[in-house]
Amino acid sequence: MSFSRRDFFKILGITAVGSQLSLDALASSPVLKDLGLAFKGISPDFQDRLLLAEGLSYKVLLQEGQPLTNSLNFGTNNDFLQFFELSGPEHGILWVNHEYLSPLLSSKVERTKEVIEKERHFVGGSLVEIKKEKNEWMLVKDSVYNRRIDGTTVIPFAGGKEIMGKKEAIGTLANCAGGRTPWGTVLTCEENYDGFYGETDRKTGKHIDSNYLGWDKFYSHPPEHYGWVVEVDPKTGQAKKHITLGRFAHECATTQKAKDGRTVVYSGDDTNDEHLYKFISSKKDSLEEGTLYVASLEKGQWLPLVHSDSRLKKVFKDQTEILINCREAAKIIGATPLDRPEDIEIDPSNGSILVACTNNKPKNRPHGLILKIKEKGNNPLSLHFTHETFLTGGEKGGLSCPDNMAFDPAGNLWITTDISGSDMHKGNQKNFGNNGLFVVMKTGPMAGIPVQMASAPTDAEFTGPFFSSNGKTLFLSVQHPGEQTTDINNPTSRWPNGDHPKSSVVTIEGPLLNKITSI
Repeated sequence: MSFSRRDFFKILGITAVGSQLSLDALASSPVLKDLGLAFKGISPDFQDRLLLAEGLSYKVLLQEGQPLTNSLNFGTNNDFLQFFELSGPEHGILWVNHEYLSPLLSSKVERTKEVIEKERHFVGGSLVEIKKEKNEWMLVKDSVYNRRIDGTTVIPFAGGKEIMGKKEAIGTLANCAGGRTPWGTVLTCEENYDGFYGETDRKTGKHIDSNYLGWDKFYSHPPEHYGWVVEVDPKTGQAKKHITLGRFAHECATTQKAKDGRTVVYSGDDTNDEHLYKFISSKKDSLEEGTLYVASLEKGQWLPLVHSDSRLKKVFKDQTEILINCREAAKIIGATPLDRPEDIEIDPSNGSILVACTNNKPKNRPHGLILKIKEKGNNPLSLHFTHETFLTGGEKGGLSCPDNMAFDPAGNLWITTDISGSDMHKGNQKNFGNNGLFVVMKTGPMAGIPVQMASAPTDAEFTGPFFSSNGKTLFLSVQHPGEQTTDINNPTSRWPNGDHPKSSVVTIEGPLLNKITSI
């Protein structure tokens, strides 16, 4: 049985002020104890530590720079995670995204080709065999499955397509979130690609220099080769870039299989006033052919981005040019601008599409929200939908800046937050503490109430939450601790080893997790 927040207050005889309530008080109430749901979250934390709710514990599984083989090292700023079982839920291959380079480290060294060549090996992704032995997850070092797909890897464009006269790109980078195909491959998304090789002004054809890492000063790889979704086979490491899914700051690529066997992929463009996209394949078990759509919330429709549209035909010479310039094309046909649409997850209980919109600070919407979309007839192939707000960020909502999400095996929703380091503990964000991990229970008297379960180290954010199939392990990335450091000898964070901060992957387990994921 599910209760609304208002129903819950009535049950406990509590008068809520501004929909706020004390979670400590709720957890100690007789009602919760009678229902066997007596667990407490944590309060916002401001210290340099990974703090967990009682009944949970963590261990560091992988750290930045850690050797995977004698010649390969784990990358930096790990993000999206996906686990592929080899012999059950406690043995498999873990895919890990590596998003970008630390601006502090990059700015403290001379920007030479030799330095940038080393940096190219720290982005992309890692494939790592891991196994649970003696109740602890361990890296299987030197496994044949341990691989790096990085900024130097030669990756073909799917379907033999050509981009800027080339059938292949050099490297993948800016890998943020991702997805998993129904046939067991990983989709890794290239997000802020322009920070590496810049961009091209479509109207003039002139190159716009990167204002971040400046790789384009030493390498002439076309910017159009980046900003795609890359499919990787976890067992072989074979990769390809999908043109059909469009080019923009992809935050994720969440898949759903339709009844006729075709695959639908949802993706958000993580930039202020950008858009939400849906791709529908035309063949089973393949993303190489199909149609890309963009959402109009006002019309409740998915609008096709196709060259046969006279509005697009006037501007772009062919379908490939539309897909390279999705942002411009989407605006021409009237797509709805959103507040940084990031992760997208599908509710396993009812098929609703949840979209985390992190914030839009220029529009004075600093806390974000989670949007809920319902496809007509609950059919992912439908081109019509309804939408509503699932959760509003801010003091009343209980969290700020929702980012990545995951459903556990019991159907409870877990949410990580992404308050930027420059905003943390200040102004609108002063009461939220460090970034956190929250759970929203599916049923029971706590249903719909975000409960904070973890707090990240200073300047860090949690990313890529992923549950083992038995619900006993939550894999979680801890990204960019100490990001606001200005003096490398005095970092703002010393997590996890007490010296210099390192992005890491942790495993979270414990009796509380077992209880929640089995409810």
